[in-house]
Amino acid sequence: MRKTLLMALRFAKSMRTAIKEGNASIEVYTRDKISKDMPVFYNPAMALNRDLSVLLLRAIGMKKIRVGDVLAGSGVRSIRFLLELPKISVESISINDGGQEANRLIKRNLALNGLSKDKRITITKKDANLAILESSGFDYIDIDPFGSPAPFLDASCKRISRGGIIAITATDTAPLCGTYPRTCLRRYWAMPKKCGMMHEIGLRILIRKAQLIASQYEKALIPLFSYSHEHYFRVFLRCDRGNTAVDAMMKQHGMLDGAGPLWLGSLWNIPLVEKMVSITQKGAGKKKSKTGKNERQRDGLGLLLDIISKEMLIPSAGFHDTHELAKQEKILIPSREKLIAAISKEGFAVSQTHFKGEGLRSTIPRQELIKLMKKIGK
Repeated sequence: MRKTLLMALRFAKSMRTAIKEGNASIEVYTRDKISKDMPVFYNPAMALNRDLSVLLLRAIGMKKIRVGDVLAGSGVRSIRFLLELPKISVESISINDGGQEANRLIKRNLALNGLSKDKRITITKKDANLAILESSGFDYIDIDPFGSPAPFLDASCKRISRGGIIAITATDTAPLCGTYPRTCLRRYWAMPKKCGMMHEIGLRILIRKAQLIASQYEKALIPLFSYSHEHYFRVFLRCDRGNTAVDAMMKQHGMLDGAGPLWLGSLWNIPLVEKMVSITQKGAGKKKSKTGKNERQRDGLGLLLDIISKEMLIPSAGFHDTHELAKQEKILIPSREKLIAAISKEGFAVSQTHFKGEGLRSTIPRQELIKLMKKIGK
């Protein structure tokens, strides 16, 4: 009786609405405030997350992959994969959600997009870990929970194929960014730090946790594309196998500014990101807004890729927070443009970072940067 009443309240506070996301036309439950208590979880703010998932798979060009969408919610991610990727890309797709209403809505949304009879699709209503472990394995596993992905990492590492990709979302940024350090230590086996670099540190801690779990099964997880956006972290990890690959991966673990241990290697695969940028430019480069500006420059996906495509070329873990430095040294904050020009003139690589607006990723040493900031300030 109590369970029935709670379900009735959840439905009463939510409305089912028809929306368009990417090429998918779906029905979702909406609320004034996004909550895990919704009958079927759908967050419109995560559309960028799904845009990048489609883009990455298009850019990487894998064929006949077995996809596991094990926390599917409304099914929008799977539907977009089926509609927006070349048909040869997906051999099979397992769409799973443990909720009864989610299961019904997934079937409804597949029908709305003419996919009800697509033989590549399997729909299940299981615990996410069981959906992974009871499968024969996947070439792409998407872990996009409400909160921490930690409970799903072990099963994913066991069932990911050689050369396969695990895509992980973490919305529990408070522990990873240092607000709850003891929680982070228990959950991710590392100590975070609440500072200007906290989002990069948190992302690197998340990566190392997944890598440690995979290493038990002689699997090395190497980042292909990683980013921090608004309230979440997202990372795509490719699986390699064997002792040599695992040992090489583990050598890139260490401390950063007193936080960690964490992943110190690259967050991006450069050729892949270049391909993603190229696809985005071809798709939207010629589209103009009413002001005449390139539409891609105004779009969140385009802006994120523009910044990452520059910062990925600088071989450094961590960045300089110019506001933090100015406060510590009691100096004026130069304009970002002037400071970037001055750093480049000194012969150091430099770029804006997507982790923080006031951050600069650069090969310039900290003391040299402080001297430049003082000089420009005068």
